[in-house]
Amino acid sequence: MDPLILASEECDIAREVVCVPANVLDLFEFNSVPIFIGLGAVIIALVMYFALRKPKLVPGKFQASVESLISLVSDSIARDVIGPEGVKYVPYLLSLFFFIWVGNLMELVPGINFPFTSRMAIPLTLALLTWVIFVVEGIRKQGLHFFLDLIWPPGVPVALKPLVGLIEFVSTLIVRPFSLTVRLFANLVAGHVMLALLLGSAGFFLLGVLGGDISVLRGSIGAAWFVVGVAIFMFEVLVGFLQAYIFTLLSAVYIESSLHPQH
Repeated sequence: MDPLILASEECDIAREVVCVPANVLDLFEFNSVPIFIGLGAVIIALVMYFALRKPKLVPGKFQASVESLISLVSDSIARDVIGPEGVKYVPYLLSLFFFIWVGNLMELVPGINFPFTSRMAIPLTLALLTWVIFVVEGIRKQGLHFFLDLIWPPGVPVALKPLVGLIEFVSTLIVRPFSLTVRLFANLVAGHVMLALLLGSAGFFLLGVLGGDISVLRGSIGAAWFVVGVAIFMFEVLVGFLQAYIFTLLSAVYIESSLHPQH
């Protein structure tokens, strides 16, 4: 039986051992995240520029695709969720959607294979920004009474107000930004790890076959892992879009709840 993985700091290449770092957290260390964030911003700017610099009355496929995404956010999210007031939040929601989507798709780019949204600090920063808008807009719209309505919704019996107030305070003002963060972070980390393990394992087995090991078992495992990895790859294309859409949608829902607490 060939050894596959050895939790060791030294690799025995002759025995075809794949080593695991002593500290598993090293797998998630990446010092080029700011570079990829900047690259993502440049990509978004270029896409918007070339798609919309000379809009045609009868748009081509590229312009139509970008305009449909803009319409998805501006109409289906901003206006439908927030209402007429949602127009002024369109720039923020559009930026949020495209930034997260491009960041997610970097997981699938050869040579990068790293979604910067899988770093906890990125989705946490975006979630806190949404939370700040939620609080600031609530105060601007309702004054300090916003917090009272938030903690003690109208119609709650007096006897239940302490319990309801505690639950609402924790769930709305503390848990909400972290739940928004973990939803994006966990999905991207899970997909990133699955792709790395499946395609990495497939490469390990198939390279062994190319290197002269004609074991049927090795070749079959490598081929199977590769097929599953490709399926996960295609699935991650959809997941990257859905996670960007859900994060943006929930941000709009939170903003709407601060503007229209009665709902």
